[in-house]
Amino acid sequence: MTTSLLNLFLAALVLAIFQVLAAVPWVSALDNRPFRKWISDTTILSYLGGGLLALAAGLAWYIRSIGDLSELERFGRYYGAIFHLQLVFNFIVLAPRCLLLVWPKGGAVAIAAYREALRQPMFWLIVGLASVLIFASMVVPYFTLGDDYKLMKQVGFDVVMLFSGLFGLMTASISVNDEIEGRTAITVISKPVSRRQFFIGKYLGILLACFTMTLLLGWMLTWALHIKPRFDPLDDVFDPMPFEVARWLSPKVDSVVPTVEGSAWARGMGMWLGETTAHHLGLFRIFGQVMIMLAICTALATRLQFVVNLVLCLGVFLIGNLSPIMVHVTDKPENEGNPALQLVRFIAQLFNAIFPSLDAFDMGPAIIRDTPLSTISFFGFVATVLLYALIYTAISILAGLLLFEDRDLA
Repeated sequence: MTTSLLNLFLAALVLAIFQVLAAVPWVSALDNRPFRKWISDTTILSYLGGGLLALAAGLAWYIRSIGDLSELERFGRYYGAIFHLQLVFNFIVLAPRCLLLVWPKGGAVAIAAYREALRQPMFWLIVGLASVLIFASMVVPYFTLGDDYKLMKQVGFDVVMLFSGLFGLMTASISVNDEIEGRTAITVISKPVSRRQFFIGKYLGILLACFTMTLLLGWMLTWALHIKPRFDPLDDVFDPMPFEVARWLSPKVDSVVPTVEGSAWARGMGMWLGETTAHHLGLFRIFGQVMIMLAICTALATRLQFVVNLVLCLGVFLIGNLSPIMVHVTDKPENEGNPALQLVRFIAQLFNAIFPSLDAFDMGPAIIRDTPLSTISFFGFVATVLLYALIYTAISILAGLLLFEDRDLA
């Protein structure tokens, strides 16, 4: 390697700029002053500038000391993981503020519910437990004759969906019902906040908390899927979609950073960002199920206690996943002359029409298949599924508003 230290410093400076810019939103949240006053403070600017130069100098020295391109790609992946985690922290900080700008009154209720959810020990306990299960799934023997990686990936997505959904259901059924039964909702609604703004704000705040949990667990899942092939190298673990996105994204990041060593580091960063982008398409798909179940739970919480609400939501979850299977099993020509099966078919079709079709959010068919899906086709399918989730969520929210409208709060 004959790259001069000055050129390496320029390459490291570009990489340091990425990290510093990604850190500005969540670091500014630690200061109680408004962002404009915070960023215009000369002391803060001097700290940012000094930290940027120090980080660039440290990266330049570190890149030069490593030298090997394959090692630089590996450490570039770690750099991309840190950058990804900072983007998650930025979402935690900026999402409620953006909602408050768009919808001031209801956004204030949403921010209160969002912060209350994140401050609960149960939130971080569930994140920790789900993370342990995701990494434990790497060592579980699945006896699939070579498809352990695919089954482990499906289990990881199911864990993310179940734990984020469980947290949302428990938080909504407790928070909404306690505020109504405890008469604290009267204090909020007596101010210039309508029942509609209170109800939808509560839903959006808890939904943001569930999405935050999904993003944190998605970061853990990406690491688990990266470690699994190295932990168990005998399995066929080629995953075409993350490879396709990483192959498209890596050159884009690579072209921004000068020098051969800096480009190798940037390729590793692009590989992480490409893989996690592909995995997040699956996370968005399973999150549609969380949206629907949370909307149903929030609607029922205006009338029902925690235990009853949770049991009904569990019933909806089971019926929503089983009714499409029942329709498929009973919809066969040989069952036409059987009255009992015709009755089961009618009930299954009735349930399938009334209850949400939650099997559409299952990642299993997209993972365990002979012909891999292309990224574009999967993106279109995820968009369609999310549109269905938005429609059913809107219907559930409207039903909840009707239940809450004539609820006596006094």
